Amino acid sequence: MRVLLVSANRLKAPYPVYPLGLDCVAASVCDRHQLRILDLLAEGEEMLEQVVAEFAPDAVGISLRNIDNTDATRPISFVEEYRALVARIRKATSAPVILGGCGFTIFAKPLMRLLQADYGIVGEGEPFVDLLHQLEQGLAPAGIPGLLARGSDGAPLPEPWASSPQQTGDVESKFSTMTGVVDTAFYLANGGMLGFQTKRGCPYRCSYCTYPQVEGSRLKLFPPEEVARTARSLEKAGARYLFATDATFNCSIEHNLAVADALRVVGLSIPWGAFFAPIRTTAEYYARLAASGLTHVEFGTESLSGPVLRSYCKPFCVDDVFREHEKALSAGLHVAHYFMLGGPDETPVTLEETLSNVRRLARTVSFFFCGVRIYPGTALQRRAVAEGQLDEADELLRPTYYRSPALAGIDVEQVVRRFADGRANWIIGAGGEQTMRMLERMYARGYAGPLWEKLVR
Repeated sequence: MRVLLVSANRLKAPYPVYPLGLDCVAASVCDRHQLRILDLLAEGEEMLEQVVAEFAPDAVGISLRNIDNTDATRPISFVEEYRALVARIRKATSAPVILGGCGFTIFAKPLMRLLQADYGIVGEGEPFVDLLHQLEQGLAPAGIPGLLARGSDGAPLPEPWASSPQQTGDVESKFSTMTGVVDTAFYLANGGMLGFQTKRGCPYRCSYCTYPQVEGSRLKLFPPEEVARTARSLEKAGARYLFATDATFNCSIEHNLAVADALRVVGLSIPWGAFFAPIRTTAEYYARLAASGLTHVEFGTESLSGPVLRSYCKPFCVDDVFREHEKALSAGLHVAHYFMLGGPDETPVTLEETLSNVRRLARTVSFFFCGVRIYPGTALQRRAVAEGQLDEADELLRPTYYRSPALAGIDVEQVVRRFADGRANWIIGAGGEQTMRMLERMYARGYAGPLWEKLVR
């Protein structure tokens, strides 16, 4: 079959993100099918009709990574863009349209209905190849993990991991790696960053988070030697910086250290970063990761007030944050923290407690999101419904944010700005257009990586 895969993401802020999920799907498809990838961020949308006409696909897969920009201060929804994209594809071809990606998984049923897709894959995208096989054989698709078909709106949402092993922490003997089909040139020229994975799944139960829906709660650990070989191949392909796209990198300490050892063995010589939870680690943990090339630690801290951390169901406390922060700094690493303000149990007292504590964090960059995006199927959604902030029938495609009733009448963004007192290392949201333009200028001068460390004071 001729298969067109479309990466629909066009969001550049704060920097372009390589479509690793689409690349994983491409890896599962390219051996059996003729493949064409259209990356709208790298190639633009103007050539869509031309690509469809010239390639004449038998199936079109569309990866929906983001539904909106998750910034309550400047909310932007991408749903209408996606509807226009699918309409254009429908005009250009009669091939079946199949949706996938993390954004689709979170809002699968409303997006199937709104975009009038033929099929959708909930969860991991590799079952896409099974769907193609059945379509190629002229069969009515069935028995495929995570499959949704048009007209199944009333059926229960499929369980995408039903066929997975049940033991937590199994090492996966196979996983999708980069195929080279997705053109890396745009990303290498705009920050030099490419992504890799060391595992899938997240065992934590944060009240607002969708990762367990997208990847499952069972950890699927990739063989460290394969992770290292992939990282080294990305370096050879021109990457100057790597980011581990794991939901939470350090939710398996032993596996992390095995990956670090493997990276040293293959001789990785470019820096890398990852997203961490400030959970308790061993004394040598960050030093061993730094020895493998880790340079950037991005902590999902969210709050520095005990009551709010508990409402988020976080597996750490305020003291843990300061302890892990100091460990990372002692290992010579750049450190950033992400905060979500105004969530459940936030009050004027807890808000000021968090911001006062942020001032105590040395040599760091802090990103503040003023409001917590509510996603379907989360504990936060259930709480918002119970408090009357949200109708239970709301499908939440429109960017919707939880705001603590105790902060009624308080402009959280202005409180942050008052505490920031002009500090350049306190960033509201992703930093907006100004930050994106600054990064573009630095990338044009040859810099690589996320570069937020340049703001550390």
